[in-house]
Order: sequence, then C-alpha cells, then structure tokens
Amino acid sequence: MKSINPEDFRVTDKIELSKTPTELNIDIDDDEKEAELIKIQKKLSKRQDMMYAHNRYSVLICLQGMDTSGKDSLIREVFKEFNSRGVVVHSFKTPNSAELEHDYLWRHYLALPEKGKFAVFNRTHYENVLVTRVHPEYIMFENIPGIEKVEDITPKFWENRMEQINNFEKHITQNGTVVLKFYLHMSKEEQRKRLLKRLENPEDNWKFSTGDLKERELWDDYIRCYEAAINKTSKEHAPWFVIPADDKQMARVIVAKIIWEEMQKLTDIKEPDLDPKVKANIEQYKEQLKG
Repeated sequence: MKSINPEDFRVTDKIELSKTPTELNIDIDDDEKEAELIKIQKKLSKRQDMMYAHNRYSVLICLQGMDTSGKDSLIREVFKEFNSRGVVVHSFKTPNSAELEHDYLWRHYLALPEKGKFAVFNRTHYENVLVTRVHPEYIMFENIPGIEKVEDITPKFWENRMEQINNFEKHITQNGTVVLKFYLHMSKEEQRKRLLKRLENPEDNWKFSTGDLKERELWDDYIRCYEAAINKTSKEHAPWFVIPADDKQMARVIVAKIIWEEMQKLTDIKEPDLDPKVKANIEQYKEQLKG
C-alpha cells in the first residue's frame, strides 16, 4: 500500500491536534485494508521470531487515545500472528496501593519487554501527564515531598515530569529497547457514535461506563494535555506517531506498517550462527534420527 507513508504520521514539529485530520482520505476499500494488514501481520511475526533468536533488542509499543479510540482491537489485530511468547500486553489501570508506594514510573519499569520480545502498553506512563494533569487531585495519592495540596502542583511540576519521561525513554533505548508511541487521533463526533453504539447494542452494553461521559466533558482539557505531552516528548529515539483513528481498520494498517518500517531499520538483526561442531555433523545427526 504505497499510498501510506509512515513518515507522514511522525511528529517532528509542533503539532496542533485540532488541525490534524482524524481520517485518512485515500481511495482504499475494506478488502484492500484487510489484505494489507494480513500481509504485514505475517511479516512482523517472522521478524519477531528472528529478533527473539537474535536476543539483543526489545520493542515497546505505547498506545494512547481517548476512550473508544480502538486500542484494544488494534492490539488484537496487529499482533494476531505473533507467537504468544513474543508479545506481552500491559493495560495500566489506576495505581494500586503497592504501586503508590513507589515513584510513578516504577510499575512501568517492571513491565518493560525482555530482550527478543515486544511489549504493548495499552495506556502508558503518559497517563501520569494526562489523566493526572486533567485531575491533579490524583497526584495527592502519590505522597510526593513538597506537594501538600493541589495548589502546590505548578506548571514546572509537569515540565519536570515530562523531562523525567524523556530520560526514562532515553535510558531504555540506549540499552536496546525500541520505543514507538502512537496516539490514536479520533474526533469527538466519532467517539459520540461509538459510545452510542455501546448503548444501542446489547452485546456491547458491558463496555459502557458512566465515567466515559464524565471524561468526555473534559475533551478539550485532554486534547491540550495530549498536545503538550506529544510536543515535549516526541524524540528521534522515541517518536510519537499521530494516527487518524476514525477508521479503525485503516488505523490498524497504518500502525502495523509503521512498526514494520521501524523494524527494518534494525539491520543487524539476524538468526544466530549454528555452532560449527553441530554444523559439521548435521548429516550424522540426520542419520541417527533416521535409524
């Protein structure tokens, strides 16, 4: 699908989400999208097998987006062909009491992928400059020195926290983890349709939460926080990609293609050489097994 250029979605300059399309207007039908995704699924699976054998790199996929933006279904479809040992998905909820006894990045360090594997963060360490920034009262549960009340949380606090995230990502990339961050950019109107669908279809009722409507009222606040975070933390070593997400199927294709293209940049990945002694006696081993 040559009409999709992954670089078109990489954030390299300051971005304004209100001026960024939530849908990609190209003439591709659903069958073409499905065929393209299947092709990339298989290529990514083979690449991950090779990466597992090479055992030098790991890959961290970070997914962020408003409620109903399609994170869960994207994970299911993009990584469908992976060997189950090769990918682990982490969905970060509200920090529990044990997690709150550590700094906010601690639980994310624990979930980082092993060498040779992929990890997908479904909601990520960026929640700590998104949800907590929209709801600064949540910071009070972290028991941070010098933060006794919400009024103590200054703009400098958020600047420092985003710099800490930059340092976290720089550290792990320098030690072999490829970091790719995706914001699923959905329109407010599309979210309205998806929430309504959850209410109208009995089989989807369980997905609906009244909290979704409360958070929807804060849409503009979240957009401002996303803009600030993306603009501050999209780096060459840990880039953000803003993905038009009104069309779920197209969003999956774009994300899969970006991951594939980024994996192609790791030109040193190869399967390990067979031990010379084993290689020299392959025919003998074959005969033993035939006997």
